[in-house]
Amino acid sequence: MSELFHVGISGARGRMGRAVSQALDAREDVMVAVRFDWGETPDLSLCDVVIDFSTAEASVALATACAEAGGPALVIGSTGFSPEQDAALQAAADKVAIVRSGNFSLGVNILIGLVEQAAHRLDARDWDIEIAEAHHRKKVDAPSGTALMLGEAAAAGRGHDLSDLRRAPYDGISEERETGTIGFSSVRAGGIVGEHTVLFASEAEVLTLSHSAIDRSLFAKGAVAAAAWVRTRRPGLYDMQDVLGFRQA
Repeated sequence: MSELFHVGISGARGRMGRAVSQALDAREDVMVAVRFDWGETPDLSLCDVVIDFSTAEASVALATACAEAGGPALVIGSTGFSPEQDAALQAAADKVAIVRSGNFSLGVNILIGLVEQAAHRLDARDWDIEIAEAHHRKKVDAPSGTALMLGEAAAAGRGHDLSDLRRAPYDGISEERETGTIGFSSVRAGGIVGEHTVLFASEAEVLTLSHSAIDRSLFAKGAVAAAAWVRTRRPGLYDMQDVLGFRQA
């Protein structure tokens, strides 16, 4: 039997927090040490790792507290971070191991790799890229963290940062599309778990790469796998490419 480890759940009363709790309960090698939400002060010394699906503000506060205490390790699935919050997470990762991802799905992370390769091989002068995503009505950030990850992969495939190529959603009368740019669009409706589509379009053909999440449990299972992986790692800021072994050390 695998060694027992102790996990805390941040954002425990939210949708993802409840899904993570169910995923942890299904494993025999895990014990849930604490469950808490923003504003509460749990005893983090009881945990080997904390899984956090809350808000950017709450995640930064949690990461800072863990860094100051020298642990525990973190798995962060919150999205919508500002540049200042990104910098704070990076600073915390100098002292504790953190896995941060906008999406913990295995399928999505494979999609990210495919998008980067396609963008690299399809000439930007001939192929436009559009990224569309849809989520439930309660999601507050747009585009989603996963859509931005896909955009970053597409931009990397073309040898650029996403900030160089990203364009705002189309609205009203605008100029002709600029060659090589990456467009985004978002839908917020009902209880949609998560849908992402990357469209590569030339004047002669269209290539569509997409992923649909059917059950929120797939994200929870990925986060638990990340927790099992990160609890023994050195300080640093990791992502699911590291957890899945896609990125060589």
